[in-house]
Amino acid sequence: MEYVLIVAFLFIVGSTVGWVIELLFRRIFTAKRWINPGFLTGPYLPLYGFGLCGLFGLANIDLSFITNIKWLQIIIMISFMTIVMTLIEYIAGLIFIKGLNIKLWDYTNRKGNIQGIICPLFTAFWAIISAFYIIFIHKIVISWVSWFTNNIAFSLFVGIILGAMIVDFAYSLHLATIIKKQAKGTKIIVHFEKLKEAFIDKLKASKVRQVFLLPFKTIGALGDSVKAYIDAQRDKQE
Repeated sequence: MEYVLIVAFLFIVGSTVGWVIELLFRRIFTAKRWINPGFLTGPYLPLYGFGLCGLFGLANIDLSFITNIKWLQIIIMISFMTIVMTLIEYIAGLIFIKGLNIKLWDYTNRKGNIQGIICPLFTAFWAIISAFYIIFIHKIVISWVSWFTNNIAFSLFVGIILGAMIVDFAYSLHLATIIKKQAKGTKIIVHFEKLKEAFIDKLKASKVRQVFLLPFKTIGALGDSVKAYIDAQRDKQE
């Protein structure tokens, strides 16, 4: 039971920290604006939660059965971590594309990309993140886990956050089914980030106050936005 709580704790920490990283990345490098990243409406990205759990688990593997050379162990570990993180990204992206007609991110314009879901550039980023984690972060995460196991009453807070994430996922999945329904019968894959950006622009143009964590204020607003997005994509294709 304690192990399950530790995994849940790491999942929440990774999801939250990852959300902050993506928020800043979009603000500084891509969207050039404050936009809530990811599929969920709350301040968390499960992809990074799974990632932190994976990195933590891998970092605790003893590689002495392969080699006793420390620097070689680190290189092997970084390679394993990079592969795992890339696989997590690919599987998550594929599930949304095939199951919901939604692209949460798009690397189509990146060299060497596979289905626009993964590409060498971002795999290199995962390698850098993995190296940074194993060299600098892992010991910090171990101290967090140690604190958590000594303050197990905090698990109540973990449970509350997980509950909120589950509710959020159910709501976001409902939104995704609306998107899929609107895209049914077309070959158009809805780029979720671009859809949110278009909706934010629409709000600004109509001088309607935007809710940062919940850009789609109503189901009707989402349906209208998806329809307009799909019509615009059709016009581009024609």
